[in-house]
Amino acid sequence: MSNHKVDLATTTNITTTYAGQWAGKYVSIALLSGKTLDNGGVTIMPNIDYKYVIQKGAFDANFIKNASCDFTDTGQVDLTERVLTLEEFQINSEFCKKDFSQTWQAAEMGYSVLGENLPASFQEFIVSQFAAKIADKYEQVIWSGTNGNVGEFDGFCTLFAADADVIDVAGAGAMSASIVISELQKVVAAIPDTIYDKDDLYVYVNTDTLRFYIQALGVTASGAGVDNRGTLWYNGVPLTIDGVKIFHAPGMPANQVVAAQASNLYFGTGVMSDLNEIKIIDMADITGSQNVRFIMRWKAGIQYGLGSEVVLLA
Repeated sequence: MSNHKVDLATTTNITTTYAGQWAGKYVSIALLSGKTLDNGGVTIMPNIDYKYVIQKGAFDANFIKNASCDFTDTGQVDLTERVLTLEEFQINSEFCKKDFSQTWQAAEMGYSVLGENLPASFQEFIVSQFAAKIADKYEQVIWSGTNGNVGEFDGFCTLFAADADVIDVAGAGAMSASIVISELQKVVAAIPDTIYDKDDLYVYVNTDTLRFYIQALGVTASGAGVDNRGTLWYNGVPLTIDGVKIFHAPGMPANQVVAAQASNLYFGTGVMSDLNEIKIIDMADITGSQNVRFIMRWKAGIQYGLGSEVVLLA
């Protein structure tokens, strides 16, 4: 098992402005949410220690035979397996309490030089942001990750591209509003008949492809768009393409589209709470320093079952 870690050599620059005793909460940049995990885009497998074996069964096409008086083996069942292997990751970050002692947050820290605490508001901010950063990172890694990159494992699209069983559809290049409908229809046309009407079947698209699809539906042959509302037609309603639900997966690579069942895609982890728990260690009582350490460790990995029931446009 390969081990990866994300080490943050943290530099804290204080650029806040005093505006009263408590000016408000920290404001962070907008992050992608972990839509694939949060919205049921894959099957989550918790409490895996290291590896989980996914069994696959392929039945002979002529499995059903005419009846006879004798017992006759009527066909062949090929049982194979695919292994979901978890990898270990971590975030280590350290902040000096002294960086905050001269700012407008000093009142939160107390006035004793030796007994200062990191501002509670900043602790809450760090905890929430680390969790959000991981959700953001994993939305990308699940689909586009490369095992050779620090903090990543091979994502679905990386694995699909290397699997001869996956149904490959050639893309027309850079996605745009003028071709997005025809590109998505190529994907739907390649979906095997056996899974076409399954409830958990999705066409997975990234943000650009979703945006282009919404734009394309805003301009029909008449130029008036859906319900004759032009570019104002979309209000967040669920989208489909030729009867198949569209799933917004922001972490997918550019110009790629996937069709698969959520029950055929797996995200594995150890203890689920590891993904949103951070240890905060004040080093004052340990080393006498003014530093506070934030530590987070977890396990994660992805795998899929049947490549023959996955369509990849790339």
